Amino acid sequence: MQNALRSFSEAGLFYVGLITMRYVYLLESVSHPGKGYVGITEELKKRTAEHNAGKSPHTSKYTPWECVVAVLFSNHAKARAFEQYLKSGSGYAFAKRHLW
Repeated sequence: MQNALRSFSEAGLFYVGLITMRYVYLLESVSHPGKGYVGITEELKKRTAEHNAGKSPHTSKYTPWECVVAVLFSNHAKARAFEQYLKSGSGYAFAKRHLW
């Protein structure tokens, strides 16, 4: 069991029972300081690599990216709600003040 958990952890996957954990993450452009991106994923390392490989049209112009904050949720609805909040005006202001 420990080996299985370790392999999930190294891949960026976390499971609690049968619940898939999700990250809400904030990226910051290394080449364009001040440019940020908010997203949600189950596999943080893989998703960050995809952003850095230019596979997302929203982030490809500002590569490379580094993950500055990742919040882990066991509840998909709460993760989605938090992501949407961070993409709203007041959520963006909150993130600029406290997270980036």
